[in-house]
Amino acid sequence: MVLLLGACPEYGCLVYEYMDCGSLEDRLFRKVKTPPISWQKRFDIAAEIATALLFLHQSKPEPLVHGDLKPANILLDRNYKSKISDVGLARLVPPAVADTVAQFHMTSAAGTFCYIDPEYQQTGKLTTKSDVYSFGIMLLQIITVQRAMGLSHHVRTAIEKGTFEEMLDPAVPDWPVEEALAFAKLALMRAELRKKDRPDLGTVVLPELNRLRDFGSNLESSSGNSYSPGPSSTVVSRGPSSPSVGYGSCSPVLSPRQV
Repeated sequence: MVLLLGACPEYGCLVYEYMDCGSLEDRLFRKVKTPPISWQKRFDIAAEIATALLFLHQSKPEPLVHGDLKPANILLDRNYKSKISDVGLARLVPPAVADTVAQFHMTSAAGTFCYIDPEYQQTGKLTTKSDVYSFGIMLLQIITVQRAMGLSHHVRTAIEKGTFEEMLDPAVPDWPVEEALAFAKLALMRAELRKKDRPDLGTVVLPELNRLRDFGSNLESSSGNSYSPGPSSTVVSRGPSSPSVGYGSCSPVLSPRQV
């Protein structure tokens, strides 16, 4: 979680710890022309977010639901380690009658369109599975770098037609297609329209994301190309020159966040 350091009520500002590399959204869409993030680091980031999200959902005595999970709310430090921001806006979910279905009724849907759980939009009932849906959409963006609108449909269609590889971010030259496909299928399960069809974060999603992260780490170790803080790693591109970065220099544009 991004550490909240203080607040300035006079100007409506919150002061957070400095995250050198800005938001995941900025890095994925390369808004300040930074190198693309390597697929290994993307798998790392996905597992890190899942771990942090599980921590929120297992909070005691009541789980916390973030309610607005999206790439813009994931911040990266100088080593591309990810942290969830805007956690202060998360909702406490009162204990439900059934322990397995914690939910909280909201008078109006809050969050960002395209990432909002469809059931939450219809019923106003916010649950931990609402975050699961948002995370599923975000996982698809991590590997495709496409806008969220209709993304789950586009990826599912590409898988059915056997054209999934064309959906992967072309800025990354060396995608392991089989593992990326497993990643995408897991994301699609999380983005199911009905919350009862979405897999459990702790027992299904996180173990698989950890497996994929370990795959990337083991591949790096066996090839002697492990990441370490410093200059970006460069690999051979499928097309025009496109260096891929694990850890690297950042030039984020800072702007105050109003509350």
